Amino acid sequence: MPTRLNYRHLHYFWLIAKEGSVARASEKLELAPQTVSGQIATLEQEIGLRLFRRNGRQLVLTDAGQEVFRHAEKVFSAGADLEAFLAGEQTARRPQLSVGITASIHKLFAYRTIQKALDAEPALRLRCRTGSPGDLLQALRTGQLHVVLTDRIPETPAQEAWQLHTLERSPISLFGTKELARQLRPGFPHSLQDAPYLANALDAPYHQQLMLWLQQHGIRVREIAEIDDSALLKVFGHSGLGLFAAPSVITEDVCRQYQVELVGELSAVEDQLFAVTRSGALFHPGVSALCAV
Repeated sequence: MPTRLNYRHLHYFWLIAKEGSVARASEKLELAPQTVSGQIATLEQEIGLRLFRRNGRQLVLTDAGQEVFRHAEKVFSAGADLEAFLAGEQTARRPQLSVGITASIHKLFAYRTIQKALDAEPALRLRCRTGSPGDLLQALRTGQLHVVLTDRIPETPAQEAWQLHTLERSPISLFGTKELARQLRPGFPHSLQDAPYLANALDAPYHQQLMLWLQQHGIRVREIAEIDDSALLKVFGHSGLGLFAAPSVITEDVCRQYQVELVGELSAVEDQLFAVTRSGALFHPGVSALCAV
């Protein structure tokens, strides 16, 4: 291993990892792609580690590359703070909290948790990103996110240095327009027989529990649509297309924002919210506040 690290080469590597390709990094650096590729090859030779592997036309970080990227992220973030100070800024940049939110989570449910972090750390600059659990965990792995909010325990290899935090659980309630709610509230839940229902298309755990509970009680709803975005699900529910499910803890917000009414609560069916962080991430004040139980 070298006794001194070439930080210019490290910066090229960090920028490629963030941009996702040599071509885009080269544009930002105003250098030829061949020059940048050559510098990365030199860096890999100097440190004795392979940092990237090819997956078709894409560059993917190796395990060693992911670890080097995490350290490089800290180095160049600190460098940006120093540049800001030397440029005459009176205060340091606002600390950033980057949160990944899986698409199947009800966003009002996630907001309740994120708001706790903002209340505890008002100076935080929040950055939110939605997506599939796999994509968000990859972003967490490479340091692009500080924490991922998810409604399921991630299936990851044993060597992953994840920490899982249980945040909040809530019974599930069903909502619909005023007309639909007045029709279905009497005799609930057996009144749900053949009722129009809007399903979450992302295999949300609460949806699977709900379908199983209805089946066990001999109730069959009429599935009108599968919608893979929780906010869009509520918009369709507002239009009267069918019932939709959401955590009971956000009942007031759901009814006010989407102008729907509560049909009934199913206390045996629960939605649960987890936070996934990298080992050591709780030193970040925003992550610590978000994950506090």
